[in-house]
Amino acid sequence: MPIWLSPFHPAVASYLILAYFLYFLYKSTKTVYFAGISYRLINRSEKINWYSKVSRKKNFHEIYHFFIIANYKETTSKLRKTLDRLAEQNYPKDKIYIVLAMEEREGDIAKERGIELTKEYKSTFADFYTTYHRLIDGEVVGKASNGTHAAKFISKIVKNKGIKSDKVIITVCDADSLMPKNYLAYVTYKFLLDKDRKYRFFWAPVLLYSNFWKLPLPVRVQSILSSVARFAYLSQKDDLIQISTYSTNLWLLEEVGYWDTDIIPEDWHIYLQAFFTFGEKVKTIPIYLPITRDGVLSEGLFNTFKSRYSQERRWAWGASDIPYAIMRFFNTPHINPIVKLKRILFITEVHFFWPTSFFILTISASIPPLINPVFERTVLGFLLPKLSSLILTLTSLFLVIMVYFDYKLRERVNVKTRIHNLPLLFIQWYLLPIISFFFSSLPALESHTRLLLGKKLEYKVTKKM
Repeated sequence: MPIWLSPFHPAVASYLILAYFLYFLYKSTKTVYFAGISYRLINRSEKINWYSKVSRKKNFHEIYHFFIIANYKETTSKLRKTLDRLAEQNYPKDKIYIVLAMEEREGDIAKERGIELTKEYKSTFADFYTTYHRLIDGEVVGKASNGTHAAKFISKIVKNKGIKSDKVIITVCDADSLMPKNYLAYVTYKFLLDKDRKYRFFWAPVLLYSNFWKLPLPVRVQSILSSVARFAYLSQKDDLIQISTYSTNLWLLEEVGYWDTDIIPEDWHIYLQAFFTFGEKVKTIPIYLPITRDGVLSEGLFNTFKSRYSQERRWAWGASDIPYAIMRFFNTPHINPIVKLKRILFITEVHFFWPTSFFILTISASIPPLINPVFERTVLGFLLPKLSSLILTLTSLFLVIMVYFDYKLRERVNVKTRIHNLPLLFIQWYLLPIISFFFSSLPALESHTRLLLGKKLEYKVTKKM
């Protein structure tokens, strides 16, 4: 836009550029503000005995929990670490069922892993199941198709046991999701307290800290940004949509036909499936306890960077939810159009600024004076780069606060910072523009361009050693 508009209307281009800079300042301020709120609420939540609170509810013993652990070519040791953490839940183990959701195409190795883990953990929980998803025509490789296969398996089990599906809470997690010990008690309490519980998702912030100090610096910076942003996002209840690891009830999944099996990013999509079925009753409820996961780490620096790029590209494929939401806007007359429009604008805002922000913030302010030398001699042409620089300087001050929250959050999940690491935590931010380009804007731009040209993206599991 600055390039093609500047020769004709440089002032209009400049005002639009400044408007975006102010918008970015507003979003940065909002992120820091809500990060403070989230941190205060996590402090409060960690001091509460959630099991003591939920066990006093009269229908507490009617609730059953199933974990779907989607995995493909994961090591037994990684899954064992996840299962050990689930075994530490401050919750009756006779109400916890595990479904190890694997892919049939992995072959005998997956079956051997399933047999080994079943022997180890079957007696730890109420029961331990393994499923092997076979890809059929029309399905796309990924968590959605595997999760749907596992959830249908759970529906059969629940029906055979005579349990009502609205009494079953399903938690979808990855092979490296380390759950806080009070997670189930907290979710169950919030579930029982809510009169519209059947229409709810529950989400705790997912922090990419489990292997923090093993990560190469660029990937570590990305892990910090993702973790603090998700953490701040938690207390923004009006816009909250679950990411990665989350809980909901089996009834809701059955009503919307489980996850659509022809899509890649499943977390926001399942929310939209529910929202466009039941309307504004569908909400994501924040759980103020941190979940930790691994950052991307493969064999060698190049492979790690390649995997991180692929992961970001896959996340950005979530832009495919925009046309889905627009289509559903027109065939859901029972839902308030204003509510639907707000939801569409929100997901559009998130995905459209993902690949473009870097370019707007780094080079856009210099383009109008460069393209149009006459405009450079005007007051606005002279002030545009200076005003943009001032706004960016103000915004960069918030990085100091983000470093603080990053430090405090890692402290909470027992990822310590040694004294000799402190200088590096500040120096690394000087590389932020380069890191943002190669591991955020560029993969997102490729992902969106593939969508534009109708080029498919193949789901690849991100390696995390």
